[in-house]
Formats: sequence, structure tokens, C-alpha cells
Amino acid sequence: MDRLSYWAYRLVGAAAGLLPLSLLCRIGMVCGWCAYYLLPGYRRLALRNLAIAFSGKNESVPLRPRELRALGRKHFATLGNNLLGSIGVARLSADEVRKVATIEGHEIALELIEQKRGFVFVIAHLGNWELLSQLTPLLYDVPTGTVYQRLGNPYIDADVRAARARLGLHLFERKEGFQAAIKLLREGGGVGVLADQHAGDAGVWAPFFGRLASTTSLPAMMALRANAALLPITIHTARPGFWRWVIGEPIEVNSRDPNEATAIINLEIEERIRRAPADWFWVHNRWKTPKPKFLLASYKRGVVLPLDGRPLQPFRILIRSTNWLGDAVMSVPAVRAIKAGRPDAHITILAPAKLAQIWLAVPEVDEVISIEKRDGVFGVARRIRDKFDVAILFPNSIRSALEVWLAGIPRRVGYPGDRRAWLLNQPLREKKKKKAASEAPRHQVGHYLKLAEFVGAETDGWSLAVRRPEIGPAVPRIAVCPGAEYGPAKRWPAERFAKVIQQVSAGRACEWCLVGVEKDAPIAEEIARASGVEVRNLAGQTSLAELIALLRTCTLLLTNDTGTMHLAALLGVPVVAIFGSTEPALTGPLGAGHRVLRHHVDCSPCFLRECPLDFRCMKAIEPAEVAAAIEEMLGAGRAPLAVS
Repeated sequence: MDRLSYWAYRLVGAAAGLLPLSLLCRIGMVCGWCAYYLLPGYRRLALRNLAIAFSGKNESVPLRPRELRALGRKHFATLGNNLLGSIGVARLSADEVRKVATIEGHEIALELIEQKRGFVFVIAHLGNWELLSQLTPLLYDVPTGTVYQRLGNPYIDADVRAARARLGLHLFERKEGFQAAIKLLREGGGVGVLADQHAGDAGVWAPFFGRLASTTSLPAMMALRANAALLPITIHTARPGFWRWVIGEPIEVNSRDPNEATAIINLEIEERIRRAPADWFWVHNRWKTPKPKFLLASYKRGVVLPLDGRPLQPFRILIRSTNWLGDAVMSVPAVRAIKAGRPDAHITILAPAKLAQIWLAVPEVDEVISIEKRDGVFGVARRIRDKFDVAILFPNSIRSALEVWLAGIPRRVGYPGDRRAWLLNQPLREKKKKKAASEAPRHQVGHYLKLAEFVGAETDGWSLAVRRPEIGPAVPRIAVCPGAEYGPAKRWPAERFAKVIQQVSAGRACEWCLVGVEKDAPIAEEIARASGVEVRNLAGQTSLAELIALLRTCTLLLTNDTGTMHLAALLGVPVVAIFGSTEPALTGPLGAGHRVLRHHVDCSPCFLRECPLDFRCMKAIEPAEVAAAIEEMLGAGRAPLAVS
């Protein structure tokens, strides 16, 4: 196949040599125009890139979709002109090469040569960039070269290298290192380096058209090592078969951080592209989302923030929330870690409407999209289509994966459970390993933090609680949540809650309020009646927003293993939690300042909805023990904010 491709390439080259350069370029324009319609994948990529560059809020006059499409068609035609033009130029004589371009800024390079100082030509994929290898050796009396990367086809690679070297250009292959190129610079020569390609894991993340892009720092590093100047150079298409060479003012790096110099190079290239946008190589995935770690905290070269004061374009992350209150709260540390993973992260939570208020209370969340059952999979997909760069799925359901797949979100991350792996293009497959008998189970929060870590977040030192007033009510206000959505096996008996209220109230003045969902109202009424003290029964009478507002004013929460327990921990409210059939190591309240009361019996944790025996795990916890825990926490004053 390599040989077949090579001979096809040679055939095109031979045909190109028979045609006048201007005619060859016009043929290229027609071919490029046809390619716009015949290559939908490249067309979509080019239009996406053009939209990133020219339709954002940072643009003084953003381009509309119709204008972007017109620019896309012009780009494909110009690209065809330049690709066939590069083949034609490689077959011209030295005298003919000199006649196909005008040169602006030539004196800048000549002045450096007179000073016997080397220079790094910072090259971009603008216009007929192959013309650089042909014309550079003819213009300057010092050695010149270029850093190149070997092509995959060895036969075409050999032909291209021969064409570039035929007029005296030195070639430095990347894999062979850069010592020879630096030596040439120190001797006063010039070396060209392409600076506008995606640099992968080795690059520094610097703004390019206001959006972070992995950028090679090689030009800046070489200039620093050789005490050379950086010379931006671009080629613009003047007309078919003729180009305009423009050399910019030198960029000095000896007093700058190389990463800062790299960001300046991006700004310079960006400005050149704006002058002739159809000339740049828009079919290259310049703003590629790295895989798997698209968060940038762990990249060794780091991130350079904008030097021109413009805000970064947001990297839009959609996080699909779980459907349960407790699980949603336990995923908050992962959301915070993801938000901290890159400075341009814009976090949108897609959540059931009943949980929207939780996410609005988390400062790291920029937007919440509420969904109802009636929206359906297709309705949700329509609402999120073409708005996000990545989606991270906390639920393991096939429905949540189908929503983002139908929406066409390009990167979809999640656990591959529930037969949905085919809908994800970045599944987190955990390796199964035997767990030692003494090994503690992983808390559910770790399930979500693992996803955050998988995409590049730093997950050490996570925090849960949000800021709350440091001064509480003068009389302790204690909320009591006696219900449990999962089933009666998680509910401590109502009469024991009533006895705790009696015992604590006997020793101090307290405000008591009972909270829960509507079906908890009868249990709450039973507790209020049996306690014999004044208790506000709010079970079934508060929305989630009202419950959040109430908990913010509470000194403490007494609760079963419930979603309200996790909500209180999120809000920085100390918790006394009663556990029986479930495991605190898995779903206990997160953070510091909480008390978990549990007596381990031989059948716990069973994780059953209803106890098939005698409810011994819950009956082992006496009211006096719970009352003492409350007194201890009240006596110690307000517990610290929940931080782990």
C-alpha cells in the first residue's frame, strides 16, 4: 500500500511538473471546493474550528453560521491551491522559486545575520508553507534548516526530504534530537519550527483564539538554549501561483519564561491568521481534547493564562447527576475536583428537577439544567445538543448514556455498567482485585472521585461542606429526620426518637423541628405527640430549597442514613447519624464533626429494605446513647465545617 500511494503521489507530481504553476493552483482550488462537499468529516472539523476562532464572545464582530460556511468553502479552495502549489514549487528551478513570492520584513533577518546571531523561524500552516523550504536557502548567506517529523510512508518521506534539501536546506528529524539544530543556531544560522500544531501531552496549554490548546514550546526552548531570536514568519496567498512572505518583529526569550514566550507566539500566529483566515489549515484538530486526561492539572508543562487580558473561552463540561439526594451530595467532591482541574472549566449539572436546588448551592457549579420525567430521552438530548465538549456520567444507567450519545457530545465518560459501554467513548473499566478481609470498604464518594481522577483531576484533599454562617441561633435548633426512602430497615423506631427529644429537652432549652418527605408525615406526627415537648412538624411541608434554608440555620441534625444526612454534611451542619442495616464506611456522612452510632451485629450490614428477623441492629442503639451524643456535640459548641 505504501508503494501504491507513493506511485500515485509521483504521478500527481509528474503531472504537476507539466503544468504552469498558476494553472496548477487553479486546478487545486476547484479540487478543494469539491472536497468541501465530498469530505463531510473534514468539513465539520473545519467549521467547528472556525466557530471556535470567530464566533465567540471575544470577537468584536462574531461571524454568523452563514458567514462561517462561506469562509469554510473559501478555505477548502485556498487549501487546494496551496497543496498543489507546494508540489509545483518543489519542481521549480532556483530562479523560478525566487519569482513566486514577495518578501516583507526581509531586513529584520538580515540585521540578525549581520549581528551573527541565530534566529528561529516560527512557522505556521498558513498559505504554501512548503515554499519556506525552497526559498529560505536562496535568501540568506548563512546555513538554514528546519525541524521536521518523518512521514508514515517511507517512500513519500524520502521524496519530500529530497525536495526540501535540494536547494541547501538542512533537515533535523525530531526523533534524532535537537543538538544539531541548536549548534546551527549558535553559529548564526536559522532554523524553522512549526508552532501551530496540537502538541499532545508534551505541550504547554496556552490560549489560541482565547481557547486553551496544547502548544509546542520547542521554538522558545531552542531560542533560549542558543541565545537566538524568534522570528514569526507566515506566507499568505496573493493569487493562484503567487504568495506574500511576511517576517515579523523578533520575539526575545532570554528574559522570559519559555511558556510565556510560547503564549506570545500563539498571539502572533493568531494575529497573522486574522489577516488571511482562509489561508490557515483549519482541517487540523488544533483544539483536540486530550484522552483520557482532558483536565490539565497533571500536565507537566502546565497552563499559561491569557497575556492579553481576554477571558478564556469556556471548556464546557456536562455532568449528569445521580437521581437520589444522598448520592448527589456524595458526588459533590468529585464535581469540585473536576472544576479545579482546568481554569477554563464551565460546569453544567444535568439533574432531575427535584435535586436542582442542591446543585445551585454548590459554588463550583456554573449552570444547572433541570429535567423532568416527561422530557424523555430525546427531549433531554435536544436540550444539550451542540453545547458541550465532554459529558461525565455519575449514574450507571443506560438512559443517561443514551441522552449524551444522542446529543452528539464528542467525549462521553462513565462506568461501563448496565450494558452501555458502546455508548461511551471513554469508559472507566476498574480492574477487579481480591480484597483483603481487613481492608475497609471504599466510601461511595470514592466511586465518583475515581471518575474525576480518571479524567485528570487532583483528588487529594477534597472538601464537601459549603460556607455557612459562623453564628447560629442562641437556642440550639435541632432538626430530626426519622424517615428513610430506601425502606423501614433503615428507620430507627419512632418512639426512640421521641425519648431522645424528651431526654435532651429535660436538660436544656432546644428548638426541635421534624423534617422529611410527605410519606414521613405520620411517623413525624407520632414522634411529636409522644415527645411531650413543643416540636415543629415540617415533614412533607418543605421543598428542597426550603429544607436547605432550614438546615443552614440548624445547630445539629439527628437522622437515619438518609439523603438529608448527606445534605446537612454538604451544608456544614454537624450530624448524629444512626446506622443499622447499611454500612457507614460506604455511605456515612462525609467530612469531620459528625457522630455515627451503630452496633455491629452478626447479620449487619444486610442492605435489605425490610428486616426479616428481629430488627436487632437498630434496637441495640438506646435513646440514652443518642441523647448523650447530642449533649456532647452541643457542649463542644458548633462542630467544625465538614472537611476531610
